[in-house]
Order: sequence, then C-alpha cells, then structure tokens
Amino acid sequence: MGASTTEAYDRLDETSGAKASFIILHPKKQTTPVVYASPHSGCYYPQDFIESSLLNPTALRRSEDAFIDEIYEACTKFGSPLLKAVYPRAYIDVNREPYELDPNMFDSPLPSFVNTDSPRAQVGLGTIAKIVTNGADIYRNKLHFPVIDERIKRLYHPYHAALRRLIEETRERFGTCLLIDCHSMPSGSLTPNGDFQRIEADIILGDRFGTSCDSWITERTQHVLETQGFSVKRNRPYAGGFTTQHYGEPARQTHVLQIELNRALYMDEDHITPLPQLNDVKRRLQAAIEDLNALAKASL
Repeated sequence: MGASTTEAYDRLDETSGAKASFIILHPKKQTTPVVYASPHSGCYYPQDFIESSLLNPTALRRSEDAFIDEIYEACTKFGSPLLKAVYPRAYIDVNREPYELDPNMFDSPLPSFVNTDSPRAQVGLGTIAKIVTNGADIYRNKLHFPVIDERIKRLYHPYHAALRRLIEETRERFGTCLLIDCHSMPSGSLTPNGDFQRIEADIILGDRFGTSCDSWITERTQHVLETQGFSVKRNRPYAGGFTTQHYGEPARQTHVLQIELNRALYMDEDHITPLPQLNDVKRRLQAAIEDLNALAKASL
C-alpha cells in the first residue's frame, strides 16, 4: 500500500450521471488528530451550468481556490486525511449554511426555512452564489428552487456528512480534533473609488477571534508558518466562515482554524494558471504541515 489511499467519491453516480460531491485522501494510517478540508478547490463544472452562465469558463473560476487541494495533499504523508470538494464554489458553496439564498435570484418565492437575511447571500455569496469574486454575475436567467434544492441535497449534505464523520472518528481515536479549513484569497480587491487595495499578508489565519479554537493553537500555527518565511496576520479580513463557526467547539475538543493563502504567491489570478513559484509554496507548506501535525500529536 502507498502513502495514502483515495476514497473514491469522484466517480459518476450511476443513477444521475453526475459526479459525487467530494473526495477523501486517507493516509496509510492516521497518526495525528489533524484533519484538512478544502471546500472551495473543486473544479468540476457541469456543462449545463456553463451554458446557463453569462461568464466564460475562465471567468467562472475566479471564485475557485485553484490548486489548494494540490498544495495540501502532502498532509497524507504526515498522518492526516484530506477532504476536498469536487464541485466549485460558483456552483455550490459548502462553506455556507445549507440554505443561505438570495430570493432575487429565483423565479418564485422561497420556502420559509431559507435564510434570505444572510449577509453573505445579500452580497451575492450565498450557498448558491450570484457573483464570482470580482463581482460579475454568474447566471443568465432566474433559478428554479426545486432544481437548486436537489443540488443542495445531492452535493452539500454528503460533503458535510463526510466532514462530520472525519471529525468524530478523529475525536474518538485521539480524544480531540483540529480541523484545518484550507482556502485561498485574492491578492486584493477594488475599493469603492476603483483603486486596487492589496492584502499585505501571505497568509491570514481565521479562528473567529479566538472562539473556534484555543488561542495557543493559532499562535503556534502562526509561528510554524512564519518559520517557513510566510507573513501571517489573523482574522482580518477573513475570520472564518460557516465551517469554523459551526464545527469549532474548543470546549468539546474540536478546534477549527481557517488558513487563507494569498493567490499571488503561486498563481496567475487572471488566467487561473500556476506560476513557477507554486512548487516552492508547496515545499514550504509541506514543511509547515509536518511541524503542525507533530505539534498537534504531542500537545493536543
């Protein structure tokens, strides 16, 4: 057996003909209480979704955490599993509540259980996104809720069932679990007056201001990353999303820390292509993962 095994959820579903929602890469043996998840690196774009969009395939990828799953795959070498989404954030965002939806995107009123007051949905970044990262609209026409409901049931819920299972199994085995939620961030954004405001950090750690994991974990993770030459800040502008808020329960020995990696370090953000520096970033992150896993095994 090799260093890791793949739980084969990337196959086509025999009934619907659609891909399943996630892949799990398992280590040969899990030796540390750390689990890694990449909810936004999925890059399977259904053809009917592309045809229903105002955007070309490259523009649709602007919200994707491209190459993040590839960067973190090294975690299996050091005793951790990696859960990664198959479908992209532009199609369904599993780092949201299951029903954070903008009612203006739909052709009829939404059911009462839908969270239409979500600030994230109101800016176009709900469970079903209205826009990609640069603000361009995704859909050509209004959406039909039963179709979206089926999408959520088929893709969102299985991803979270798998994540819960990984957390629970890890906590049962080690008495604790540290979930690292792996993301990338744009190198900057446009201000209201049209200026480009660059993010002055290589990495931003999000622990929801100390509520999703013990502060010493964030501090030690920052030290590990800075040892590898990354500049690191905390919580602003990314404190953590649904995953950190929903699963982070330090009192129950479940710690969740979000890591946002600056895309300019390793990719061409306009063309969604890797830069030569990608291999160096992978090498440095691999060293950080090794240290973090060893630290968690010894201290959690």
